[in-house]
Amino acid sequence: MSNYHLAEINIAKMKGVDINDPIMKEFVDNLDAINTIAEESEGFVWRLKDETDNATSLNPYNDEQIIINVSVWESIETLEHYMYKTFHSDFLKRRKEWFQKFGKAHTAMWWIPKGHIPTLEEAVGKLDYLQQNGASELVFNFRSKFPAPKVKNTSEIE
Repeated sequence: MSNYHLAEINIAKMKGVDINDPIMKEFVDNLDAINTIAEESEGFVWRLKDETDNATSLNPYNDEQIIINVSVWESIETLEHYMYKTFHSDFLKRRKEWFQKFGKAHTAMWWIPKGHIPTLEEAVGKLDYLQQNGASELVFNFRSKFPAPKVKNTSEIE
């Protein structure tokens, strides 16, 4: 049993001018269903929400075309299952209908102590770090995964 959870941020630059653009309608119409599936998935811990129960109004890059999502999971495996083995995968396969390419990385993951909830600033910082420095134990992606840190038991500390 790990003392860590997996935090992740994913980011996308919309083809539409903002979330209300007609090109985004099908994506937006399915956000509640996708978020419900996440919250009901094994291993789900937490997700960033605004007053509309999603994160589409949050704008850390000061760009109306960019949307972000931040969530916390028990493990890489539980996040991967949600992303690739549920209804969410249909939207991943179709992402080019709604989104443009965004930089070198659009997803960043990092290990956090259980009970810690990442701030939006922390998550954006992790994605920026990954974009600039590549994957490491500090922050990584699905192509270059790193295991949760090993916790020494108290007898090993002395």
